[in-house]
Amino acid sequence: MNILIVDDHKVVRDGIRRLVEDLAITGIFEAESPSEALAEFRKRRPDITILDINLKNGSGLDVLRRLRADDPKAKIVIFSMYSDLVYAVSARREGALGYVSKSAPSDELLIALEKAMAGESYVDSETAALMSEHTTRETGVSDLTRRELQILHMLGEGKSLSEIADGLGVAYKTVANTSTRMKEKLGIERTSDLVRFALETKGGRMLEAGH
Repeated sequence: MNILIVDDHKVVRDGIRRLVEDLAITGIFEAESPSEALAEFRKRRPDITILDINLKNGSGLDVLRRLRADDPKAKIVIFSMYSDLVYAVSARREGALGYVSKSAPSDELLIALEKAMAGESYVDSETAALMSEHTTRETGVSDLTRRELQILHMLGEGKSLSEIADGLGVAYKTVANTSTRMKEKLGIERTSDLVRFALETKGGRMLEAGH
C-alpha cells in the first residue's frame, strides 16, 4: 500500500514513517501544504492519505474536500492534534474514513489505517466517546420545552444569559433557572458546556423544525 502523509511538521511525518514501517508499505510520500498535498495526491494516487487539520497556508478540511472532489473514492484518515467533536464530525461529513487525535495511543492510527484499507471507518476512542456523549445529549433535546429550546437557540447564536433575558423580556434569574433545568436534562454540568453544546448543534434548528 502507498501512503501520502500530509503534515506541516517534519517530526510528525518522520514519526508516522517509523510507526507504519512494519505494515505492507510499498511507498510513503509527503506533503506539507495544501498545494503540495493536491499535487502529490494526483501524482501518486495513494491508497491512503493521512491528513492533518492544520496546515501551512490552509485548512486540512479544505484539502479533504479537494481530494475527495478529485477522487470520490479517496481513503483519507485525519490525524489531528484536536480530540474535538466539531472537527471530527466535520471530517466525517466531508468523507474522511478515519479520525485520530495525535494524543491517542499510536496503535489507534494503525487501526484506522487498516480499517481504511478495508473501506471501514474508525474514530479514536477518546473522540468516539465525545461523539457518543453528543448523541446522547441530542436525544435529550427532545425532552426540552419550547421555551428551553428557544433559549438553546439563542445560546447557539452566541447570546449571553443577560442578553437572552433582555430579548425575552424576563428576569435574568428566570433564564438562569431555565438553563439549570436544561443542563440537568442534557447531562451537562457547566453553563460553558451548555453554550458549547448549543453552538455545536445549532439548537435553533430543532426549534425551527417545530419541536
